[in-house]
Amino acid sequence: MKFNLRSTPLILLLLVFTYSGYAQSKPFTITGLIKGLPDGAKVELVPGATHQDEAPVATATVSQGKFELKGEVPEPRLFYIRLAEPRGYYSLMVQSGEISLTGDARLSGNGDNKFYEFEHMLVKGSDAHTQFLQKKAPREMLDSVYMANREASKEISEKVNAAYKNKDTVLLKSLKETEAYKQMDARESAFFKLVTATFEKIIRDNKDTWWGPFLALDLYNYFTPKDKPVYEQFSQEAKDSYYGKLLYEQLNPKGFAGQPAPLLDLKASTSIPTDIASLTKGHKYVLVDFWASWCGPCRRAIPAMKSSYADLQAKGVQIVSVSIDKKEADWLKAQKEEKLPWPSFLDKGKTANAWKIRAIPAMFLLDEKGIVVGENLTLEEIQAKMKEN
Repeated sequence: MKFNLRSTPLILLLLVFTYSGYAQSKPFTITGLIKGLPDGAKVELVPGATHQDEAPVATATVSQGKFELKGEVPEPRLFYIRLAEPRGYYSLMVQSGEISLTGDARLSGNGDNKFYEFEHMLVKGSDAHTQFLQKKAPREMLDSVYMANREASKEISEKVNAAYKNKDTVLLKSLKETEAYKQMDARESAFFKLVTATFEKIIRDNKDTWWGPFLALDLYNYFTPKDKPVYEQFSQEAKDSYYGKLLYEQLNPKGFAGQPAPLLDLKASTSIPTDIASLTKGHKYVLVDFWASWCGPCRRAIPAMKSSYADLQAKGVQIVSVSIDKKEADWLKAQKEEKLPWPSFLDKGKTANAWKIRAIPAMFLLDEKGIVVGENLTLEEIQAKMKEN
């Protein structure tokens, strides 16, 4: 279970919309007036807090800051008002009826990393959204602590980042021995303890209704079976809710072991075949590695994979990387920077969902017939498995 700090300045730094058979869907209309959005900008309404890559349920084109989105919901549901390019989104709890959304959009960032920040947002017509803001109010305190820590650590953080970038291991080692670094480390440790305690209280205070599992899904990025105590504290009503069922599915995933590998809907930068049969041909095993250009842990793992590649190849293992980047340019740039010596592909949008990817990096091992023989493995586990053969 990892924190989801996306929707506030905490990170500046992903969804299944299903029809409920027990409640009749009712229409809603969202009328938006967001100053700062350019004419022609595309606005999408995307289901939120489902931890899957969701398709928009409604789209609109901005004209003089105005747009309108329509749909149906059986009960209050979280959606993202999302801008495709430049990026940007606002979390909105949608209920049936007429909802108005006003505010400002400010373009931040530079170069290829531009994004919209939504400010001074005012929502009318959704009592559920008002409750949503109230229940998440403690996060404002976390925002303040985070920003204060960031400012206090600014100087040492910049020095450490520069040392990492320049691969200056001697300087990096000396920086980690300074008092400033130790204080930064202590602040970060205390902050994440505070985040954990705050998030746990928010969920615990709402354990008797659907808000409990919803807030768990909204506050955390993903769950593993070891997080089942989070689910067990909820009332039966909460467990039976839409979000309760989503959370249960994530805590009790149906794996692929012993089954044919799921769909691979990929884009290649060359004419390399992308089907399972072609990728497994001539190999005893295929290691499928899901990653992305923006995933720090993924990219930090690549050097170890490259140094192990020859040994793995000698044992009949082929590595295949699948990027879940949204922008092809980001994938191509990262692929070039990392100089990947094995086949590398871009998910066209269906693969990550088919493989139930909740977090990356994620590694799967296929045999020569395309059968999944290992899932959510580490490189070390794969190396150990090869020694057994």
